[in-house]
Amino acid sequence: MARVPVLAAGGIVLRQANPPLIAVVRLRKRNEWVLPKGKLDDGETPRAAAEREVMEETGHDVAVHEFLGTLAYESRGGAKVVHYWRMEAQHAPARGLMRDVKAVEWLPLQQAVDRLSRGYERAFLQQVGPIALAAANGIAGAALPEAAEPVEMQKAERTGFLRNLLRLFR
Repeated sequence: MARVPVLAAGGIVLRQANPPLIAVVRLRKRNEWVLPKGKLDDGETPRAAAEREVMEETGHDVAVHEFLGTLAYESRGGAKVVHYWRMEAQHAPARGLMRDVKAVEWLPLQQAVDRLSRGYERAFLQQVGPIALAAANGIAGAALPEAAEPVEMQKAERTGFLRNLLRLFR
């Protein structure tokens, strides 16, 4: 019998700069760089969970904007489905980081993509990052998925991504 996927939510968190910067967080447990996200609490909506998790993991209060997409993958604990919103943070953090997070870095888009430890998150940010940046600059229609360029993945990464996606539907 298939297990129910874990539902999570997070953000592509932007900070105004030239060029704009994107938050990536370093997890203490596995020392991996990831996008800020986390599991939904009981009764919590995905949008509310995204805002709470981003605040906990980055220390920044954020303004939540449009929905950017969903990333589904297989993790150590089973299938996970993460919903992401575009968010904007102020320059100064409002509080300290949660214990599980070792560091936060604010990087330009390509450096943020390169810093991420997980291939599926790199591919996702490569796809939606330009959409988030365009939307932050007020470009009409920027949040529509059709506006993105196709994601280029290496064959091994693409095969693993597709295998994980198929496992979700078994």
